[in-house]
Amino acid sequence: MTTPTVPATAPAAGPRLFAGSGVLLRFALRRDRVRLAVWVLSLAALTVYGAVVLDATYPTAADRQGRAAVQANPAAVLLSGPGYGLGDYTLGAIIANEVALAVMVAAAIMSIQLVVRNTRAEEESGRAELVRAGVVGRRAALTATLLETALANAAVAAGMTAGLAVAGLAVVDSLALAAGIGVTGLTFGAVAAVTAQLTEHSRAASGAALAVLAAAVLLRGVGDVMERGGSLLSWLSPVGWAQQTRAFVDLRWWPLLLPVALAVVLTAVAYRLVGMRDVGAGLLPDRPGPAGASPLLSGPGSLAFRLQRAAVLSWATALLLMGMVFGSLADEVAAMVAGNARLQEAFAALGASDPTDAFLGATALYLALGVGAFAVGSVLRLRTEEAAGRTELLLATSLDRRRYLAAVLGVTAVASLLLLVAAGLGTGTAAAAVRGDAALVATQLGAQLVHLPAVLVLAGVAALLVGLVPGGAALAWPAVTWTLVLGLFGGLLGLPEAVLRTSPFGWTPVIPAEAFEPAPVAVLTLVAGLLAVAAVGAFRRRDVPTT
Repeated sequence: MTTPTVPATAPAAGPRLFAGSGVLLRFALRRDRVRLAVWVLSLAALTVYGAVVLDATYPTAADRQGRAAVQANPAAVLLSGPGYGLGDYTLGAIIANEVALAVMVAAAIMSIQLVVRNTRAEEESGRAELVRAGVVGRRAALTATLLETALANAAVAAGMTAGLAVAGLAVVDSLALAAGIGVTGLTFGAVAAVTAQLTEHSRAASGAALAVLAAAVLLRGVGDVMERGGSLLSWLSPVGWAQQTRAFVDLRWWPLLLPVALAVVLTAVAYRLVGMRDVGAGLLPDRPGPAGASPLLSGPGSLAFRLQRAAVLSWATALLLMGMVFGSLADEVAAMVAGNARLQEAFAALGASDPTDAFLGATALYLALGVGAFAVGSVLRLRTEEAAGRTELLLATSLDRRRYLAAVLGVTAVASLLLLVAAGLGTGTAAAAVRGDAALVATQLGAQLVHLPAVLVLAGVAALLVGLVPGGAALAWPAVTWTLVLGLFGGLLGLPEAVLRTSPFGWTPVIPAEAFEPAPVAVLTLVAGLLAVAAVGAFRRRDVPTT
């Protein structure tokens, strides 16, 4: 364990609440340097890549206006922005209206993770108490964390500005767009700073902050659907404020004052709350549990389900809604592709004669990639329980290790199945409604379920890492990132088939664009089973750290 060394000299009375902030900031930057580099470079690269691909895909004004017609669809508005510049849809307007929202949400997630990781998670692990044993002010950890978050968002904004300028877009508008994304990320970092004071657990703090983010995105989407350019609801969402700068259309800077002001207010609230509680405690204490265990907690499987049920419900709801949004766009795809030769080539590369089939198949793949991320997170919950010492308590009873891990893997498999069903139902019902073809419900269910073996392979890899190298179990996340990159961008980048096959999703058919092939699905199922067996065996033989 590495802890920062804080000078032993007593601080003056005035700044004592912030004593040690600089040391903690340097330590946080050193510890998070790889994580920060990945986030900053990824977000900047995503924006630049989006600009390059969109410029190549929509080279003429007529092509861009065809895309603008699709953006008038309410479902498209939910996934993009208020629609400024649709009358003259330039490349910059496309970036601001469609790409910016995804980058903004990613920057907010980065900020939430940074704040919770360096505040509540440190208290939960006990490291914060060791640090506070030195001459460290009560507000030092929070100050250092917020400064680190501000620097990270500033780096993202700088990288985006430079990248968009290199791509040929106006520098001032690029700066405004990037600044809006940066201050939005900082605002949600301040939200996380508040939620970290309310609960004793880092997962709950992250979940609460992410729920606020989801509500803000939804509020912005509904407000923009109600009125092009944004209604009153849009102005109630921090996500909508950055989009109101109208970058690349009719630039105005003053909306950026709103997220800055909110971040300042939330920071003041967080400072106030941190002084009202003890280290490790939350202002909202945990509810006392019942005196006796429920029959639903009679075994490891029911316990695993109890721990995962909130996440499963949240994911199922999100996938259902996302599926409905994508499915409602099915009728727009054919019209958009008809007038764009580059899009016709891209859909032809998927092997589909019908662009709608290709779109629905790609949608099924994208949603399945999300389920894969859930499955890995579900399995890695094992490490969280182990690090907290709760696994040790379970295994001190007559519970067999093999049964314990098998139960967790079983719950993960069933939950993944349910999530794929939710995604398929959402996409299928919406597509059937707009296309007038009820058979699309069954088709999309099949299109989602065919990816289940690939999801289970990812879960198996995570389980094997937990069994073999528990300290390196987080290496499962680079595998998830790799599958996401290949699934989302592999075709656009023209990567060779051998590279695409390094992802388990590279073996599953993209239905309905492709015909079902049982052989690769069966092989993936076998591989997932072998990984699970190997993981159970490895977990049985290794030590479980004691507290």
